[in-house]
Amino acid sequence: MSESLPATTVVRLSPGSFDPSRIAEIDALATKQAEYLVPAIKQLPGLLSWYTGVSPDSSIVNISVRDSEEHAAQMGQLQETAIVARGDMQAVGVTFTPIVNYPIIWTI
Repeated sequence: MSESLPATTVVRLSPGSFDPSRIAEIDALATKQAEYLVPAIKQLPGLLSWYTGVSPDSSIVNISVRDSEEHAAQMGQLQETAIVARGDMQAVGVTFTPIVNYPIIWTI
């Protein structure tokens, strides 16, 4: 069964990497950041879903599914994500690669 999504849906992918010896610290910080990120992110229009994962193989990813490119772009203007959370992660050694928005082509 495939999901019913707007034709304009995009997946916003924000990956990062870090020294694997810091996994506990990164995991704890990502969990703590949810306290202020969840309410801030929910205030923006167009959120369909959000996922954050921290891998012991030294990577972190934030994935959001938004109803349009316009709404996905708003994430880059949200102080809690673009400045506070990113800055805190960079302070403990996370290196982020550029964020990419992917228009959805098909789903399962």
